[in-house]
Amino acid sequence: MVRRDKINYYLDLADVVSQRGTCLRRRYGAVIVKNDEVISTGYVGAPRGRKNCSDLGFCIRQKLNIPRGERYELCRSVHAEANAIISAPRDKMLGASMYLAGREVSTGEYICKSNSCSMCKRMIINAGIEKVYVRDTADEYRVINVQDWIENDESLEGQRGY
Repeated sequence: MVRRDKINYYLDLADVVSQRGTCLRRRYGAVIVKNDEVISTGYVGAPRGRKNCSDLGFCIRQKLNIPRGERYELCRSVHAEANAIISAPRDKMLGASMYLAGREVSTGEYICKSNSCSMCKRMIINAGIEKVYVRDTADEYRVINVQDWIENDESLEGQRGY
């Protein structure tokens, strides 16, 4: 029996968490881990008590043809990264890692080369998370040092999207 490497194990968990998502466009799951212990998980969905896009049967951003990475203030959902951070105590997030997996709802395919939006990047920075692992395929992933987001601040140039 071949044992799954630990990074892909946590990315597999993020993928399973994403299955709870209610977005009609993309499914994302996030898992925060520190010292080999899962601290919290999060998936994409409307705030508690509000109707999800999957319940409504439409996505307002899709209806308005808004491109990926833009105008998130119109989105009904809270992102997976934000939901995982909201559910975790800050002292457990300091120095932790976040694992992200995303799939296109229409095809079920992994979202290759995805990244956190600028708002989630700011939350990850403030949470004290040190590394973000992002799945590209079933076995391939990228490692992002959060310090790079601090040093290479895209908001200074007004960049949109991700």
